[in-house]
Amino acid sequence: MSFREFITQLRSSGRLTEVKDPVSAKYKAPSIAHSTEGPVFFHDVDGSKAIMNVLGSREELASMLGVDRTSIIRRLSEVQPDGEVQIVKESPTMEVIEDEVDLSSLPIMTHFEKDGGPYITAGIVVSEFEGVMNAAIHRLQVVGKDKLAARLVPPRHTYVLHKKASEKNMPLPVAIVIAPHPAITFASTTRVPEGREFHYASALLGRPVELFECSNGVKVPHAEIVLEGYIDPEERVDEGPFVDITGTYDLVRKEPVIHITRILHRKDPIYHGILPAGSEHLLMMGVPYEPRIFRAVSEVTTVKNVVLTEGGCCYLHAIVQIEKQTEGDAKNAIMATFAAHTSLKHVIVVDEDIDIFDMKDVEFAFATRVKGDSDIMIIPNVRGSSLDPRGAEDGTTTKVGIDATKVLAESEKFERAKMPLD
Repeated sequence: MSFREFITQLRSSGRLTEVKDPVSAKYKAPSIAHSTEGPVFFHDVDGSKAIMNVLGSREELASMLGVDRTSIIRRLSEVQPDGEVQIVKESPTMEVIEDEVDLSSLPIMTHFEKDGGPYITAGIVVSEFEGVMNAAIHRLQVVGKDKLAARLVPPRHTYVLHKKASEKNMPLPVAIVIAPHPAITFASTTRVPEGREFHYASALLGRPVELFECSNGVKVPHAEIVLEGYIDPEERVDEGPFVDITGTYDLVRKEPVIHITRILHRKDPIYHGILPAGSEHLLMMGVPYEPRIFRAVSEVTTVKNVVLTEGGCCYLHAIVQIEKQTEGDAKNAIMATFAAHTSLKHVIVVDEDIDIFDMKDVEFAFATRVKGDSDIMIIPNVRGSSLDPRGAEDGTTTKVGIDATKVLAESEKFERAKMPLD
């Protein structure tokens, strides 16, 4: 299934909102996506086609994986990055090749009033250096007709490869992939062993992922648009402000410059934009950590499900559901959860009878099963997330774990009343 076929599937399921009136890439299209639940297809964004909120809910993600929404994390926890990758010579991405680069020809969007400029938000930066490949989404600010500023976060793999190339005063070849199959975009956000992102996508899809070679040697999957270029070993510019997952502006930093040397795209390409701090951004950031937490907690107790909540930016708050065997299981689960996702700030552990997708039910567990002096763990001065506005300048924070499970010896006190069926 291609990106276009996935859109057709969304359309046939009735989950796709279509906007046929012309809209601007500056503020208007993002504003419509922000106020629309589910995927939004724009027929005319400054003369081009675009889509947002592609994986804007767990329903879309579940549909992509072929499971129901409550089984997403169990499915992801079972998938290993061992799928098949095939190198091919031809690609529909090469239908149009532009050697004269002008990024303004693409509907790259400006989202918020204080943004540093237009940002590519769904671009998978594929890099290769000395036989090592990496694929990851990085925010990319347009700083010229053929230049992008790339936010490279240490010690992520793209940052490491660029550092190694820079130490030898060499450019790092890259290709920026926009709108491949959504499973490939999702796989590029997942923490897998170096160079295994496309293998992981293949395992998710249940079929090989085909890659073709760009003129700079970087191998990429079929997509609507591919930008070829290189990251300069020395040149840096101001990047930002940019709205990150918390809905607040991130810092302005000096970041490396990507020079775009060629644009490949399909005829009448469909641009994919991820709305910063929108539902798709949150799911892309958070869901890949859920199977890591699931596997880590399974080492200390029987885990049933995990969710990073939208209210916690799908990054800072986790709800972990366990089948409690002994007292202490919940606290072990808390410690395992923090170890699996070091940016996490707060975690609540609940029993099987609590619906972790219903915050009213989670709050009920908090209200009726938590005794503050014995069920709340406070861990000060530990590494947190740089995206947390409340974090300290050195990156540390205070983490809180809440055991909202029943006391096993007094389980009858916590039995929830049921009405008999007719």
